[in-house]
Amino acid sequence: MLDKLNTVNDVEIKSVYDPDFSSYGKVITGYEMDELISYMKEQTDIPQNGNKYIPSDINMEAFPIKTVIETVCYGGKPIQIGYCNGRNTTYNGFEYHKGSELNIAVTDFMLVLAHTWQIKDNTIHTEDAQVFYVPEGTVIEMYQTTLHLSPCRTCDEGFKCIVILPKGTNTPLTEEEKNIRNNSKDPESQLLLQRNKWVLSHPERKPLMDQGAHPGLIGENKELKYE
Repeated sequence: MLDKLNTVNDVEIKSVYDPDFSSYGKVITGYEMDELISYMKEQTDIPQNGNKYIPSDINMEAFPIKTVIETVCYGGKPIQIGYCNGRNTTYNGFEYHKGSELNIAVTDFMLVLAHTWQIKDNTIHTEDAQVFYVPEGTVIEMYQTTLHLSPCRTCDEGFKCIVILPKGTNTPLTEEEKNIRNNSKDPESQLLLQRNKWVLSHPERKPLMDQGAHPGLIGENKELKYE
């Protein structure tokens, strides 16, 4: 698959097993994720258009593995287990969180990544990104300094990805929190879109722009191909 992706795209695509992934995150082993993966395959669907993101799924959070991940990976801090399913093929923007994100690849997909330290004056260029292939069944941790957004599909059917984050991430800000953000003199506050979610959108990405995301991703909104 990786060879095929590199044949049909004009940007280099590397595996998350490549040493170059080490500044973005790491591959995690030693966890029994079968219940989560089976649930995703049997109980969740891929929308016909766009993506479907659920920050917290109470059914997945009822599995015993939640306590294991919460304890070992997050040192006892509360987490949420959700998912992102979809058909995305374009860069669209970047987000980051204060705390690591775990992704479990229910299907193959690609991730477009960059680093927070590449952000200059609340902007970053698409040419600063690197693309990584995540094979089905792989579990990865992305560090809090890693810019990312939705996975990109590697087949017509789309992708399925389990998303684990600190509890409350990607949920709406309260009116009080919005007022505090709007009155902040910290430049980073311009990127704060939801709880623990800072976003730099490509100006052409209407769903993000309609939410009030900062138009901080400049350059071509590239499309990744798979055939």
